[in-house]
Amino acid sequence: MKEKMSVIDIMKACPVIPVIAIDELAHAVPLARALVEGGIRVLEVTLRTPHGLPAIRAISEAVPEAIVGVGTLTRPEEFDAALAAGAVFGVSPGLTPTLIGAARSSGLPLLPGVMTPSEVMAAREAGFRQLKLFPAVPAGGIGMLNAIAGPLPDVAFCPTGGISQATAAEFLACSNVACVGGSWLTPKAAVQAGDWDKITALARAAAGLRMSGTV
Repeated sequence: MKEKMSVIDIMKACPVIPVIAIDELAHAVPLARALVEGGIRVLEVTLRTPHGLPAIRAISEAVPEAIVGVGTLTRPEEFDAALAAGAVFGVSPGLTPTLIGAARSSGLPLLPGVMTPSEVMAAREAGFRQLKLFPAVPAGGIGMLNAIAGPLPDVAFCPTGGISQATAAEFLACSNVACVGGSWLTPKAAVQAGDWDKITALARAAAGLRMSGTV
């Protein structure tokens, strides 16, 4: 069993957290191995497909170097199920009182999604200082992050949604960004073709990004 990590330690472990939707369970382990080989150890496996929890279990057992989290948490019962599958952190697209309660009762470290300054303040009042700005680009992107940094300097973000390989470095340069989330590391065509060398190359480029922020 992995030693429990804090959300901020998980965020700082990699500059990019790939957002992974598994369409075929057989792809889960080789995909994870390809990402880890490229230097990306933190993996967010979403519940957007029926294979999410089985994929988390398979990766946790076969790729011990990976720090595997569960994404798209929207229901309280998913927290315990994700823990049982081997997830060591969770990510949600938003935050509700029910999800706050589930996070507290399960003990699963949660990176909750927010979109507005009011949501940031509400999440902070609930005890969350590390948040996912989602969807990042529609929410205002870099401009929003820089604006929030003034009145709420004690919050660190993982912006996700609309970020690409070309724009990731700009987001990482924000003082309140600890990492970014993105799906460009796992293009569907490459995954379906089993082109793991391509995945590793994309991961290596992402792992090479350097943060100039102060989080």
